[in-house]
Amino acid sequence: MDGERLGWMAPAGDDYIVMDLLGRARTEPVDWLTAEETLDDLGIGYLADPYELRLESGEWLRVRITEVSPEGIRVKKDDWGDMTSGAAQHFYSVSFPPGDQLRTLDR
Repeated sequence: MDGERLGWMAPAGDDYIVMDLLGRARTEPVDWLTAEETLDDLGIGYLADPYELRLESGEWLRVRITEVSPEGIRVKKDDWGDMTSGAAQHFYSVSFPPGDQLRTLDR
């Protein structure tokens, strides 16, 4: 293991609920060993997946996560890797945890 934070285990009685770095519960209450194994299996690859951000207008915008911390989440409009010099980049701040404002793109 490289020491990268994968999430955390929130106490739930005598068990634990696995939370990912976006503050989402990933399990029902499970024992310590199962929680550790779940975190290891989860990894952080999901942070590279495409997401959708609900804008104030109610529309959904395809975005990519650029930063995650308990202070907030930063995303940018997905530009599909556009490396054009001077291309405009649009960033958005999302509260932590994001609630229903940020969702995985299931396409």
